[in-house]
Amino acid sequence: MLVKEYSVRKIVNLIIHKIYTILTCRSARVIRYPLVLSGGKYIKWGKRLTMGRGCRLDVIRRVGQAPPVLKFGYEVQLNDYVHICALDRVEIGDFTLIASHVYISDNSHGCYKGLSHDSSPMTKPLERPYPTSPVIIGEKVWIGEGVIVMPGVSIGNGCVIGAHSIVNTNVPDNCIAAGAPAKVIKRYNFESNKWERTNPDGTFFEK
Repeated sequence: MLVKEYSVRKIVNLIIHKIYTILTCRSARVIRYPLVLSGGKYIKWGKRLTMGRGCRLDVIRRVGQAPPVLKFGYEVQLNDYVHICALDRVEIGDFTLIASHVYISDNSHGCYKGLSHDSSPMTKPLERPYPTSPVIIGEKVWIGEGVIVMPGVSIGNGCVIGAHSIVNTNVPDNCIAAGAPAKVIKRYNFESNKWERTNPDGTFFEK
């Protein structure tokens, strides 16, 4: 376990942030400000949540649609400048750790899948439809610096996502995925108690 050593100035700042946290969100461990927040009433904060400086949470209800949900599990930690945008549903499981400058979104400005109802480049991006698909991040996940998690993605329990990866497909439990787009490169083998290289679908190489 790491033991952080704080300067007197940092200790004072931490105390101030802790007081703000107690006044605004008692269930959280500490929320460092500034915090940019939209749609706080749609957020399920979870107990012992830790948030770094400059985080941005946009939870936005669309006219005629069900209320959106941003749900944090127990003891989730977000580091500095994490941006989460939810128009439908984003869930983050217990004990998950998210590094700085991570972006997680369940929506996009327009549709670009090669379908007949794709968004036209002649339409202003803000006027294009907002397709949504829930994002589910499991328990004990470690998401590295600068990762982008795209709409419709499920990241399994115990996963590690390498820094600056773009996750646009599901990642099975207990896997390491990295790259742009992210691919599964290792999976934890509970028989050997080791992280072992895998095929792209997460199955182990035959020995």
